[in-house]
Amino acid sequence: MQLYNTLSAKERAALIEKAGKDRLTLSFYQYAHIGNPEILRNHLFIIWNKLDVLGRIYVAKEGINGQLSVPAENFHAFKEHLDSISFLKDIRLNVAVEQDNMSFLKLKVKVRHKIVADGLEDDTFDVTDKGIHLDAEHFNKMAEDPNTVIIDMRNHYESEIGHFQGAVTPDVDTFRDSLPIIEEQLAKHKEDKNLLMYCTGGIRCEKASAYFKHKGFKNVYQLEGGIIEYTRQAKAQGLENKFIGKNFVFDHRRAERISEDVIARCHQCGKPCDAHTNCANEACHLLFIQCEDCAEELDGCCSADCQEVHALPREEQKVLRKGKHNSNKIFKKGRSEVLKYKNASQAHKSEF
Repeated sequence: MQLYNTLSAKERAALIEKAGKDRLTLSFYQYAHIGNPEILRNHLFIIWNKLDVLGRIYVAKEGINGQLSVPAENFHAFKEHLDSISFLKDIRLNVAVEQDNMSFLKLKVKVRHKIVADGLEDDTFDVTDKGIHLDAEHFNKMAEDPNTVIIDMRNHYESEIGHFQGAVTPDVDTFRDSLPIIEEQLAKHKEDKNLLMYCTGGIRCEKASAYFKHKGFKNVYQLEGGIIEYTRQAKAQGLENKFIGKNFVFDHRRAERISEDVIARCHQCGKPCDAHTNCANEACHLLFIQCEDCAEELDGCCSADCQEVHALPREEQKVLRKGKHNSNKIFKKGRSEVLKYKNASQAHKSEF
């Protein structure tokens, strides 16, 4: 039985374009105690492959996290299948602010140790004992309380292009890095401050809310549905939008524009810019912010060295890449030493 992709991204893109049908980009998550993630993984792949679902879904003993697209005409069948699974019945689905039929081009359902890597090995920590969820209206009200500390639970390259007004944006590369930093810097305020957290769709701040409750924080809150759901509610209800800039997303779109503010700068020259790109040299593939002028000057590359490699015939590039692996710098998202302006700036220095 087929339990894996048989089409390349290029082949899938051609089929989507030929079909000419609208697709919906969605995300969801649910923390739950799953006895056998492998069985659930196979079940989901079989059913969703038939529904032409594409995306990236992680299943673990602690729950499920899905970022995907589904043909609009199959949405109700997809939702009915979710409702047939006890812990996914009536689950909230975050609908993307900006739709793109090419947001995902493969169906990948993978079993992971955890759906959000946290570096924690504590058997007494219950991830389902979460904090209080707030909708957009109540989030805005609590954000205005001087006794509230708003924490961005995302990584530095996400908050760099967009964040809530007045939020603390920890200068971290991973979610696991942020937990001890926040705990240490707010240790004296476990009882007298409102800890108000947010992330893209809610999955990271939900785990964080359970973690900080576990560590003794008394007033722990999170934004229900994250930035995606907040934006939908704010627009539908005519609320003030307190989010400025873009919301980074983990698909081919890279970001959704929430407000017209451009709060980031090109990592190479410093001009106002909030467009992420990957270095055109496939041996590098570094994620960074690049303006149109620098993209033209460097052929979409992060450095002159990468530009030279990118200019070589493709076969020569393949020879150079053979037997080599991309260095860890691509996972440092915009921290490479070749990004002159980024390294010279202190844009992400955050203090509580």
